[in-house]
Amino acid sequence: MGTEFIDNNSSSHNEYHDHEKELDAGALFVLKSKGSWVHCGYHLSTSIVAPPLLSLPFAFASLGWWGGILCLVIGAIVTFYSYNLLSMVLEHHAHLGRRHLRFRDMANDILGPRWGKYYVGPIQFMVCYGAVIGSTLLGGQCMKAIYLLLNPNGAMKLYQFVVIFGGLMLILAQMPSFHSLRHINLISLLLCLAYSACATIGSIYIGNSSKGPIKDYSISNDKETRIFGVFNAIAIIATTFGNGIIPEIQATIAPPVKGKMFKGLCICYAMLSTTFFSVAISGYWAFGNKAEGLILSNFTQNGHNLVPKSFIFLTNIFTILQLSAVAVVYLQPTNEVLERTFADAKSSEFSTRNVIPRLISRSISVIISTTIAAMLPFFGDINAVIGAFGFLPLDFVLPVIFFNLTFKPSKKKPIYWINMSIAVFFSVLGVIAAVAAVRQISLDAKTYQLFANV
Repeated sequence: MGTEFIDNNSSSHNEYHDHEKELDAGALFVLKSKGSWVHCGYHLSTSIVAPPLLSLPFAFASLGWWGGILCLVIGAIVTFYSYNLLSMVLEHHAHLGRRHLRFRDMANDILGPRWGKYYVGPIQFMVCYGAVIGSTLLGGQCMKAIYLLLNPNGAMKLYQFVVIFGGLMLILAQMPSFHSLRHINLISLLLCLAYSACATIGSIYIGNSSKGPIKDYSISNDKETRIFGVFNAIAIIATTFGNGIIPEIQATIAPPVKGKMFKGLCICYAMLSTTFFSVAISGYWAFGNKAEGLILSNFTQNGHNLVPKSFIFLTNIFTILQLSAVAVVYLQPTNEVLERTFADAKSSEFSTRNVIPRLISRSISVIISTTIAAMLPFFGDINAVIGAFGFLPLDFVLPVIFFNLTFKPSKKKPIYWINMSIAVFFSVLGVIAAVAAVRQISLDAKTYQLFANV
């Protein structure tokens, strides 16, 4: 049995090296397969356990206690299950000698070339680039919060802070490969624990003091507002659990890949359970239906700080630093496309022929995302639409379809019907959540203004 295991490993390595000769520049340089399952855990944690979790108390405000906790538990179970199914499909194809390094490669092979080219590829790009823009905007908002903390009458505008954050991104975007982010993503994991602990401690402190608002957990009496609020909240929770780059993360693992993604997911979901539930429950307990879209906004009320100034400063610093790591992780699919388009796979990764196009193309990519973030400070509303159209199909629907089409389980087996139920339920939910998000945009449209200082 030991000999058979060694032979399998050796054949996996040979298959990988044979395949490596045929890789394009994007796969060869950006999606290097050199990482361990621990590095995989860092990448997964940064891509999922990110500052959008600070919106969870706001989602609870539309769902109530039981609805909020139930949606959070279902989201955790379904995404852990879906990501494992996706990993099993990837491992199966790698064992057959067709290792898929990109989501669209999977779709090409399993659903057909048109699905990869015209559906999966575009929505993945939209979701990931949307996450970069959203992170840049949120980074600018956190910088502005620190500025107003230190200089309450300051005249600097939001778009100026967005540009400063974009400057940081210009530097980080030049990290050559996904694998080269492993140390940044370890720090990111620790930063996420830090600001989640700050958000939880701050909420408990305010909730136990007389400074906070009167706790009110009632949900709107207006039927239309209540129904759309529920679906909007579900879209927020689904987006918070969203990833969209599982194949690209698994591509960073050195062969043989079997079992490594599961260990990485265990690291990620240990982090997720600790942070999501503590922030959501403590924030909703302290502020009830007055929870803001970003729970840190509740720490200041009518210009008065409800927690010490240094505490707000520190929490925002942790959040800004992790946002930069999140943004650079979600830049990787864009970087891979740029590298494939402009780089030469036959030249060295760090040759002048490849370094100059990389520097120029990635800088232009960051400048575009920063400009959009500065122009559209209401991008959060747009991101809800992107989440409904993008994260729900990529993370909830496609993994179970890929599994059924790859392994072809019998219709008599429960797994077939569990997967089909997930696919149908979350497809319908995605459509309804998209309608709710578009409705929210129409309601907020009158307040929209380019380069607004919100």
